[in-house]
Amino acid sequence: MAAPSLLLYIDRSLFARRLKDSRPVDQRDPGWKLFGRVPPREGTVKDPRRIQKEYETKSGKAGPGNPTSPRQSVRKNLDFEPLSTTALILEDRPANLPAKPAEEAQKHRQQYEEMVAQAKKRELKDAQKRKKQLEDRCKLEESIGSAAQTWNQEILPNWSTVCTSRRVRDLWWQGIPPSVRGKVWSLAVGNELNITHELFNICLARAKEKWRTTAAPATEPETEDADSSDRESSLELIKLDISRTFPQLCIFQKGGPYHDVLHSILGAYTCYRPDVGYVQGMSFIAAVLILNLDTADAFIAFANLLNKPCQMAFFRVDHSLMLTYFAAFEVFFEENLPKLFAHFKKNNLTPDIYLIDWIFTLYSKSLPLDLACRVWDVFCRDNEEFLFRTALGLLRLYQDVLTCMDFIHMAQFLTRLPDLIPAEQLFQHIASIHMTSRNRKWAQVLQALQKDQERGSPVLKR
Repeated sequence: MAAPSLLLYIDRSLFARRLKDSRPVDQRDPGWKLFGRVPPREGTVKDPRRIQKEYETKSGKAGPGNPTSPRQSVRKNLDFEPLSTTALILEDRPANLPAKPAEEAQKHRQQYEEMVAQAKKRELKDAQKRKKQLEDRCKLEESIGSAAQTWNQEILPNWSTVCTSRRVRDLWWQGIPPSVRGKVWSLAVGNELNITHELFNICLARAKEKWRTTAAPATEPETEDADSSDRESSLELIKLDISRTFPQLCIFQKGGPYHDVLHSILGAYTCYRPDVGYVQGMSFIAAVLILNLDTADAFIAFANLLNKPCQMAFFRVDHSLMLTYFAAFEVFFEENLPKLFAHFKKNNLTPDIYLIDWIFTLYSKSLPLDLACRVWDVFCRDNEEFLFRTALGLLRLYQDVLTCMDFIHMAQFLTRLPDLIPAEQLFQHIASIHMTSRNRKWAQVLQALQKDQERGSPVLKR
């Protein structure tokens, strides 16, 4: 009879335990950790209102019945409440640390106020700088808009009669507005070769046919002549060089919006002038024209630009004529910058080391694109003379830097100019260059050197 009563007791105790375990968990019950229960946290939970009131009393904030504290009077002069690390300067130390001396507290307040004042000064200075930049940008846009209106309404309609006037030349020097730049370039470069849009389409069709034949396996290679092989190598070089043309713009590379246009113009030119073919650097000239002209007009300007004596001498690699140009450049180099000229001579730094790349690409590779376009503006007005005048302006701009360098560093600097070149400052230096030597202008000096070269006299000492 004892067994049933024992079983009944066990069942009741289990049932009571289940009821006890199934009760709602109180928020104050201890949690669990890996090897045992966490002991319950001692102490009562404070009311949030009471905590806020204690903080305001301790921090010196005056409530409805509290008088204004000294700390509150200090903060009235501040535009914001101190937060984070700034509060460590103004707030009292914790109760478990020694209190601040009055002198130290006053010093901290002064330091904090000085920090706030300096921050306000910096913010005000930055705001004034941004405002000035915005005003300058607005003035620049207004001047460009006004200049574009002048070019469109007064100059372009009467181009043949006003293009050589003093007023137009002055506007030219200040830079042509981008909206009319292509038209002015086309008119200034001219079309002495009488190239038409139809001729461009014919040359382009030949180039495309050549691309198709070179892409397919050759069936009779022995029938190809030297001219066709030269054109073929030029067409292959174009593909390699286009990817290196203004890579930062990402518009001429494969898949870009102007890749096929640039490829077409360069390919058409190799068929138009097989005697010249494609020379590395042409892609930069064609790319600048594409950014400012339609495709056919860009090809016409491109072919006429390269047909000028200076460009033809360099792109056809006429060594004797190139040396004549270098010699003429050194005449004006010594005339304008005698100290830097002597330094270059001492270190055996000849013009061909840095001038070839500048002339080959008309500065479009060496200078920032917007600055290069402004150089092109005046180059279209003054022809080849301005290319060498620009070179002297660059040397004058960096004269102090170059005179402290040796041969290696000068060559590296001039073949890779700084990314940021102040445009106005550069053109001020270009304007200060005098292109006269012993009462002879650039064309006269160049002609005299050409005659000396024809007589067998050395034109460039090495």
